Amino acid sequence: MAPRTIRARLLAGLLALLVLTCGGVGLATTEALRHFLVARLDQQLSDTGGRYAASLEHQGAGGTATARSDTRAQAPGTFGARLLHGTVTNAGVVDGDADDPGVAAGSRPADTDDLVQLTAADQRALAALPVGGPAASVRLAALPGYRLRATAGLDGDVLVTGLPLEPVEQTVHQLIMVELIVFAVALAVTGVAAALWIRFSLRPLGRVVAAAEGVSALPLASGEVELSVRVPDDDSRTEVGRVGAALNRMLGHVEDALAQRHTVEERLRAFAADASHELRSPVATVRGHAELALRHPGPLPEQVTHSLTRIDAESQRMGALVEDLLLLARLDAGRPLAVGEVDLTRVALDCTADARAAGPGHRWRLELPEEPVLVTGDADRLRQVVANLLANARTHAPEGTEVTLRLEERAGRVRLTVTDTGPGIEPELAAMAFERFVRGDRSRSRAAGSTGLGLAIVRAVVTAHGGTVDLASRPGSTAVTVLLPGQP
Repeated sequence: MAPRTIRARLLAGLLALLVLTCGGVGLATTEALRHFLVARLDQQLSDTGGRYAASLEHQGAGGTATARSDTRAQAPGTFGARLLHGTVTNAGVVDGDADDPGVAAGSRPADTDDLVQLTAADQRALAALPVGGPAASVRLAALPGYRLRATAGLDGDVLVTGLPLEPVEQTVHQLIMVELIVFAVALAVTGVAAALWIRFSLRPLGRVVAAAEGVSALPLASGEVELSVRVPDDDSRTEVGRVGAALNRMLGHVEDALAQRHTVEERLRAFAADASHELRSPVATVRGHAELALRHPGPLPEQVTHSLTRIDAESQRMGALVEDLLLLARLDAGRPLAVGEVDLTRVALDCTADARAAGPGHRWRLELPEEPVLVTGDADRLRQVVANLLANARTHAPEGTEVTLRLEERAGRVRLTVTDTGPGIEPELAAMAFERFVRGDRSRSRAAGSTGLGLAIVRAVVTAHGGTVDLASRPGSTAVTVLLPGQP
């Protein structure tokens, strides 16, 4: 759940710092106000001088009038108590009425409403107050929190006077509510403003990201590549500007390297095409002379006949190799293929019949849909794809192997799969099976007639038709799958 983007982290960090700051300010102001109000309450206790508590010393004749006179001079809620030898003899609270005489602890005269019922714990708390010491906060069972102060009386007793803490608590609570509202509004306004400011400040970084994403979407594997994308922010005085300038320099170096690579590739393609084209005539000439010599009517020595036969066979293999290289060079150069409607079902039937004739020791199976499968492309090249796949299975799988050609059409895509039940291909060899001059025999023997270009031609032709090819192999099952776009 932690934020991942820089924008979210900056905003979360700023709000977290603001929350901590507001919390610290709130605690400090609340405690300062509480301390100030309690100090004022202590000053009021000191100013009253314990007059209400002192009036509780003179109950009896004339005492009631004195108590009422002292009560009228006190603020409502003032607490007074008289203790003699640690025992409370009188306790009362000023309620603002005209009759507020002190009452003895535990008694309740009918003509007063300021009686305070003190429990034993309350009396012990009052007795524990230091006589003549500073005021202390005490919470009694029958009363809310009070600020109490004990002084020595005239008759050897102890007089306790107190003022309620409720006004202080109410004021502090009101301050807390105001702070919560103010801080919440401040957090909301700051969050919106900070989000807008961070978004504005990170726009240069967004342009750097957009440039990097644009470059990453370009096909850089092969062909001519033009890296026209550049970062507009290259101010060296800012961090993002330095990153943008470095990225621009890197893109320039990459563009130069790709241009050089493309030049070299074009030269190699041109050389391969020219060499293949130039070799076609000499190879054909050599093959023709070998065939003519073999047709000589007179007797030939056995060694000469063998040599001429080998020359003819090797010239045929060399001619096929030259044709394959020329085809690959043309495909690499991006030359357009012939475009027409191709019946892959007919191609599969013809190629399987040819493969059955060339490899009678294998078991050949066809799995075709009821309706013809049609695609748009070059019929000769697609026929070469199917023939190469079947020849590859026939060449590298032992006799008795079952080879299945399956053709199907789904969701506008045509799938052609050639599967054999042979021993399979080693994983490291399967990973580069579509590279050029890669053969299944590690000894690189030509005994099987393989040039190592069959699957390379398959991939080049399929790619030129906008399709893909894949190979999956394990012991007992090797499958090459070709996907081609179907007809619209």
